[in-house]
Amino acid sequence: MLTGKQKRHLRALAHHLTPIFQVGKGGVNENMIKQIKEALEVRELIKVSILQNNDDDKHDVAAALSEGAGAELVQLIGHTVVLYKESKEHKTIELP
Repeated sequence: MLTGKQKRHLRALAHHLTPIFQVGKGGVNENMIKQIKEALEVRELIKVSILQNNDDDKHDVAAALSEGAGAELVQLIGHTVVLYKESKEHKTIELP
């Protein structure tokens, strides 16, 4: 569980990132979660964009992504989800 100070630090780091995944009409599926897990292992911090054609509630999508990938939900702003998971091999982010 992240503290408020840690989330604030991660939000600042994520500000300049561009979303590398998009959740569309198909919603969240196993293949997407597998790819997100792999990306989190390499990058630790990613953004996921929820497209307008997705019928699910954005809070449900964010929860499904974070639970499925075993990641922390840092932020949900608009239709963008920021996820963080500490990497085992490629650790680059130092939390305060």
